[in-house]
Amino acid sequence: MQRNGKTGRATGRLTLKDVAARAEVSVITASRALRGVGRVAPELVARVKDAAAELNYVPDPAARALASSHSSAVTVLVPTLNNPATGDLLEAIHAVLLTEGFQVLIGDTHYSREQEEYLLRNYLSYRPRGLIVTGFDRNEEARGLIASSGVPCVHVLELANTPGVYCVGLNQSEAGRTMVNYLLSKGRRRIAFVAAVDPRAMLRAEGYRRALKEAGLYDPTRELLSAAPASIQLGASLFSELLVRHPDLDAIFFSNDDLAHGALFTALKMGIRVPEQISIAGFNNLQEGAFTIPPLTTIHTSRAEIGRRAAQMLLALMRGEKVDEPVVDVGYELIIRESA
Repeated sequence: MQRNGKTGRATGRLTLKDVAARAEVSVITASRALRGVGRVAPELVARVKDAAAELNYVPDPAARALASSHSSAVTVLVPTLNNPATGDLLEAIHAVLLTEGFQVLIGDTHYSREQEEYLLRNYLSYRPRGLIVTGFDRNEEARGLIASSGVPCVHVLELANTPGVYCVGLNQSEAGRTMVNYLLSKGRRRIAFVAAVDPRAMLRAEGYRRALKEAGLYDPTRELLSAAPASIQLGASLFSELLVRHPDLDAIFFSNDDLAHGALFTALKMGIRVPEQISIAGFNNLQEGAFTIPPLTTIHTSRAEIGRRAAQMLLALMRGEKVDEPVVDVGYELIIRESA
């Protein structure tokens, strides 16, 4: 508090002016000291930070945004928070940006274009310094919001060779093709694809179709797509449904590990031998897959590496630095275990 015992606002909220008064410096000096910008003598920086700690001062992000035309926040939009793969991505982004003094505002689009548009309108009103968004499947309104905002933006999990677009991810379609080619190499010929529909799953489906068409084995009736969110329960249900439709299947490629886990549990319950009777494969390499019965064959995706590289790229863009590699392909790895 100030020496007269009052705060700088009638509301009683501590302000930067209170911190400056306690540290006996100007408001401008206090601001620069707390933000780590400009040339401020080390002893003054220490004095200001001590004053802020003594007063339990919390900066007002709205006031900072008004003063600087931008906040210290970065908005990150993901399709779901109910997935361990998303957690890996967000943790890596947060670790990079937090050390650089940025706050991370997370929005869950629930795989909805309309929800993403709503979140963009809402978060852009706070004038964030940067954006990280998932993939490229969005409506024209959302595309327009990103383009007209003037806010640096990095796309994650997918790749696009489009001038002016920055992205970090992997070739989802080619990863799907790799899995199917592996199953073909093991002698499997009646291979199904099961997915909870989302844009990345549909790219994997493209790879599935391409591999089977190249082998002359593609059958569209062996695809089973659900609009429900991916889960172990959904995987169990879709596995049972698919076997009723196609009892002669010898392999199933699931668009993610959650679904594949549900299938493995159900196969065990039904007495179906995996992989002797049917091979089961997943995608994303969630850590539980190493401990299922049998352990799950899957595609490893480097979500943490994607998050780290995307955050570093965004930092460079926010600083106005040239990004020499606007498209970063982190690749993927086929993880072969006992299920296929």
